[in-house]
Amino acid sequence: MDRYLDIAMIIISTALIISVILQSKGAGLGGLTGGDAGAVFTARRGVEKTLFRITVILSILFFGLAIATVVLTG
Repeated sequence: MDRYLDIAMIIISTALIISVILQSKGAGLGGLTGGDAGAVFTARRGVEKTLFRITVILSILFFGLAIATVVLTG
């Protein structure tokens, strides 16, 4: 069972990293370091909204798997 949780954790964490990177909207290094602070409060529509929801779902799954791993292994 531990092996399946570890594999699921790797898959979810990789998908979470990819979804966070895709949210930078190709703003370059300035967007990653906070250079375009004005774009933080814009409304999310279409693909951006879907990507945001996917990121939230993946983060909930990641924390759930982390807690399940801790409970089952120790």
